Amino acid sequence: MWRLNSTLTEYFGSFVGANVYLTPAGSQGFAPHWDDIEAFVIQLEGKKHWRLYNPRCEEEALPRFSSPNFKQAEIGEPILDTVLEPGDLLYFPRGIIHQADTPAESHSLHVTLSTCQRNTWGDLLQKLVPQALQTAFEEDIEYRKALPRDYMNYMGVVWSDKESSERKAFMNKVHQLVGRLFHHASVDGAADQMSKGVIQDSLPPVISEAEASRSIFGNGERWENGAVTNRVEMEPDSNIKLLRKGIIRLVMEEDQIRIYHCIENTRVYHEVEPRFLDIDSRMAPAVEYLIESYPETVLVDSLPLEGVEDKVTLATALYEKGIIVTMEPLKPIFDD
Repeated sequence: MWRLNSTLTEYFGSFVGANVYLTPAGSQGFAPHWDDIEAFVIQLEGKKHWRLYNPRCEEEALPRFSSPNFKQAEIGEPILDTVLEPGDLLYFPRGIIHQADTPAESHSLHVTLSTCQRNTWGDLLQKLVPQALQTAFEEDIEYRKALPRDYMNYMGVVWSDKESSERKAFMNKVHQLVGRLFHHASVDGAADQMSKGVIQDSLPPVISEAEASRSIFGNGERWENGAVTNRVEMEPDSNIKLLRKGIIRLVMEEDQIRIYHCIENTRVYHEVEPRFLDIDSRMAPAVEYLIESYPETVLVDSLPLEGVEDKVTLATALYEKGIIVTMEPLKPIFDD
């Protein structure tokens, strides 16, 4: 499940969780309800009877939050009535009301994979609009001008159904400023902030034996018998690549370039604070190059940096964090 969830998180670009449900024969676990996630139900053992229902109205479609329990009379007739057996897969999106029960002769064991929680255009705009407004305050004098002296005489709920030239001019000004706000919006910056959240949510990558032998996880300095052993050194002709494409995000924030990563995440959700590596802005093009080159390996010497020392320094820092692997295991250095 660890490997599956980690792989699917990268595929969907959204955290993927897994819950396992064991239900005795002849019983029902939950009353009818909808969830705030996209659900993939995989039947493992026994049988389970599922009934799915359309949202009751358009306003309840694709909800951001889960519902309370419903009574049968509130949800109408099912759009799907089926029994899952081992190996069957059932998908339903957010907002689909559902309930499930087991037949009298069979227990049920299934796993539900969930994704796309708080991963909507609206969630992106929640990141984007406050940042855009702050930038507009700083860069555009129109947002800093005072409101009309008499606006309280024609704006507000009392005047909402009345027409006046002053009210029309006020609404036109607001419309103009809202449209102008887009020019101050960093859509890429908001996408990076959304992606940073996915990185924090993610499980740490599952490391294979082959990957361990070509990374810090199995081929790096160790303390043995009171001495440092197995020192390895990155060279300009070392071939490197990201361990996984989805394990890092290059983000600019607080006038700093940061590489957020999930390498040091644990398998307990949000047990640790977001992990990141601060880098000099000169190093950013080399990190972009690694991201764009994945899954191919590249020579350390091909990183788009001016000096060999900077190239080796960056590659070494990423190797020691577990962010990159080499094509061949680095050879130990033996001190004289």
